[in-house]
Amino acid sequence: MSRDILYLLPPDFPDEKYPGQRFYCADCMFMEGVLARFPELLAKIELRRHDFPRPRAEVVALVGEANQGLPLLIFGDDADDGLETGRHSGLRFAGTRVAIMKALAVRHGIPFPHP
Repeated sequence: MSRDILYLLPPDFPDEKYPGQRFYCADCMFMEGVLARFPELLAKIELRRHDFPRPRAEVVALVGEANQGLPLLIFGDDADDGLETGRHSGLRFAGTRVAIMKALAVRHGIPFPHP
């Protein structure tokens, strides 16, 4: 894989468990804010949005069923070891907001979150 891929849920989605209601994922919305503030990231990473219902086939195909939670950053082949929260079939990924933010700072030059 040549570039990092960031998977997010869409900013407005239904959940069949709650008929008639609409939702957003708080961590995905946080990432949307980061992308809005640092638009240069979109030239460096690939952004993909995946529908809410599971299984999330495209994500599962890459990182396995156990790792389909979003947001998720899948690293390109050039990523240094140590940024990942998991591995699957040779792919490394960051699966938490904290890990994704650290990786975006290290790999793509945005500021680090304040501790």
